[in-house]
Amino acid sequence: MTRPYAEVIGDPVSHSKSPLIHRFWLDALGIDADYRATHVAAEGLADYFEGRRADPDWRGCNITVPHKIVALDHVSDPGDVRRSIGAINTALRQEDGGIVGTNTDAAGFFQPIAGLDLSGRPVAVIGTGGAARAILFALSRMDTGPVTLLGRNPIKAAALLSAFGLKGEALPIERLPAAALLVNATTLGMAGQPPLEIDLSPLPDDAVVYDIVYAPLETPLLAAARARDLDTVDGLEMLVGQAAIAFELFFGAAPPRDRDDALRDLLIA
Repeated sequence: MTRPYAEVIGDPVSHSKSPLIHRFWLDALGIDADYRATHVAAEGLADYFEGRRADPDWRGCNITVPHKIVALDHVSDPGDVRRSIGAINTALRQEDGGIVGTNTDAAGFFQPIAGLDLSGRPVAVIGTGGAARAILFALSRMDTGPVTLLGRNPIKAAALLSAFGLKGEALPIERLPAAALLVNATTLGMAGQPPLEIDLSPLPDDAVVYDIVYAPLETPLLAAARARDLDTVDGLEMLVGQAAIAFELFFGAAPPRDRDDALRDLLIA
């Protein structure tokens, strides 16, 4: 007897904690379903979606690097995510076999800083990929000051700021300005990836440093921030936040967020 299932796809994907999160919630709610990690290389993405389209047990998938932008080419986009964010992190199978793309990253990013007063204060974001697009979209809905986008290609970064209607400037990664919030939206610092080498001295003493990397949980960026006694937000916060939205879309039930402490203990064990 088959069971409904969802999954996370990416390249690499073995580091993903999404299966632990979704299985924890499935067990807690007594839902007979599964969630798994599936390695999908760029050249296999079209075949992946074509195969899942024909599988009635497949509820959908979360999408991680490097597929968040190109996956838009393989799904329908009724919410016009291509125009608003330009990247998806979730795909959902419809009863007729159609696949719809959406993005839960923006809301997941916002949840941990919802109480932070950024009114008129400068923000810096590192990265120009799919995760950065969702974060810039969220920032465009917040009352922040200028946004500096730091990337390897300042021309691309400047175009992204313009696309989201954000006032600010594009700079190379090493030119961090003073900012009330610094967000790393790249894979730099992730296990197996190059480190994020950046001098945090321009940040004021009340700055918050937010790293979306969660493997390892204590990234060199967060360690450097804590060495300065700066407030930090680690990658599990955004990961769990976006997963909660996706879980309800996949399985039709809200996850038990009152058990977040137990879930976090499981994820860092």
